[in-house]
Parts: sequence; structure tokens; C-alpha cells
Amino acid sequence: MDNKKILEIIAAIAKKIKAEKDFLTELDNEIGDGDHGINLARGFKSVEEKLPTFADKDIGAILKGVGTQLVSTVGGASGPLYGTAFMKAGNVCKGKMELTDAEFVAALDAAIGGVKMRGKAVEGEKTMLDALCPAYKALKDGIDGGKDLIAALADGIDAAAKGVEYTKTIIATKGRASYLKERSLGHQDPGATSSLFMLQTAFEVLQRG
Repeated sequence: MDNKKILEIIAAIAKKIKAEKDFLTELDNEIGDGDHGINLARGFKSVEEKLPTFADKDIGAILKGVGTQLVSTVGGASGPLYGTAFMKAGNVCKGKMELTDAEFVAALDAAIGGVKMRGKAVEGEKTMLDALCPAYKALKDGIDGGKDLIAALADGIDAAAKGVEYTKTIIATKGRASYLKERSLGHQDPGATSSLFMLQTAFEVLQRG
């Protein structure tokens, strides 16, 4: 996967978030501030406008640039969380114009580490980690087991989708949703949902070749 493919994935994610803005906001209306979709769409619009300036950059610089834009333009919790995720992924891709499958897995691992650090959260607290952590495990297991990236990422998406469903069954203990306590049951987490959308979009771009 080269830097051009990474740019293609980021551009596609920006379009996906714009398309799902109202749905993500609707989810957040139930258990949060009601701004997840609006904020993310604003951030990725800013990223999309900046993409031409990343055209000749290495993958690390692209991902760090995306993270910086998200931190500076997205309000609420999602800006610092997604921004940190992209920046941490960028750190492990520094200087690389292409990524091996193993390096892609390492970048996702670093992104998750950034979310855990910034959000002081772990899996099982009704956050984006409930999609990202199962996705990472399934992706890594697939690559370690000899699958190619597309097949392993398909496993990761299945695991992330199950994680999103799982968030409906647990009480939020982090973020604005935690104020609702038992009333947060039955609602899927907006951050886990947007994380799933990003993974699905990456898969669709890679599948197209």
C-alpha cells in the first residue's frame, strides 16, 4: 500500500463521514452532545481540502497531517481522540512511501494506543475502542495466520461490527454518555460506529485495487 492509496482512503473516509453525518449525530443525540457527526464532518472536510498539499508526502507525514487537522478543527472529544489516533499511526509510518501488511497492522495498533492514552479508556466502556480493539485483534490474527490484508481486514470489520452491537448492551462509563448510567443501555456508541465506517471505507478502497 503506497502513499497514493493512503490519500485515496482518507478522501473516501471524508466522503463517508459527510454522507453519514446525520446518522452519527442522531446516535449522539441519544447519549451524547448530539454533535459527533457534525463535528467529524467538519473536521474531515478540512482534511479533504488539505489533501492536495500532502500529495508527495510520505505516509507518516500524511497521517500526522490528518491528525493535526482533526485536532484543530473538530470540537468535542472526537477531535483529540481521532487526531491523536492518526498522529500516533503517523509516528510508526515515518519516512515510509509504502506499507507492508504488518506495518499497516502496527499503525492501527499505535492509533488504538493513542486513543487509550488520550481518552484514558479501555475496551468495554462503550467507546470507539469497542470497535477498534476487536478489529485490530482479528486483523492481526488474520495477517499472522497468512491471510492477505484484504481478507484479514474483512475479518476485522466483522469484529468491529460485532463490537458496535456490543456497545448497545453495556453501560457507558466514559464521556458524556456515562452521565446517563443505566439509561445508556440499548444505544450504540457513535464513536464505535464512526470507527467502523472508517474501517469499512479503507476496505472498500483496497478491494477496488
